[in-house]
Amino acid sequence: MTVRLLAAAFDPWQEIVRYQSGQPNLAGKFGATTVFVGTLRDFNQGSAVQAMTLEHYEPMTEKHLERVAREAAERWPIDDLLVIHRYGELHPNDPIVCVAVWAAHRESAFAACRYVIDELKTRAPFWKQEMTKEGRRWVASEPKAK
Repeated sequence: MTVRLLAAAFDPWQEIVRYQSGQPNLAGKFGATTVFVGTLRDFNQGSAVQAMTLEHYEPMTEKHLERVAREAAERWPIDDLLVIHRYGELHPNDPIVCVAVWAAHRESAFAACRYVIDELKTRAPFWKQEMTKEGRRWVASEPKAK
């Protein structure tokens, strides 16, 4: 399992291919790969969003993301998991987060992927500030999905 925090833009699809090709122990083991890619929208809460800044305290955030990844691995039989999360300034259409889960079966891959992204969206220690035409505003974390 790997967790990465990045300040620079990334291509989620290239990252997944690079990661998977660097994991020879995965070859022939998985029957499903589930991927979630979250991108910055150009709207939120009724306003056009021009940019967003994601702030974090790296040791705390990295530890939290690693804990969520471990929790997923303990709850479902998965072979591997990759989490990449951006921080810093982002613009509409920029990828913010990529979660990829490899498992023998799709049920486990889907469930673990959903769990990880839901936990990241509701509990991860990131602070979001959006830039709109009205100015800057802080954004509260999302409520937990049902």
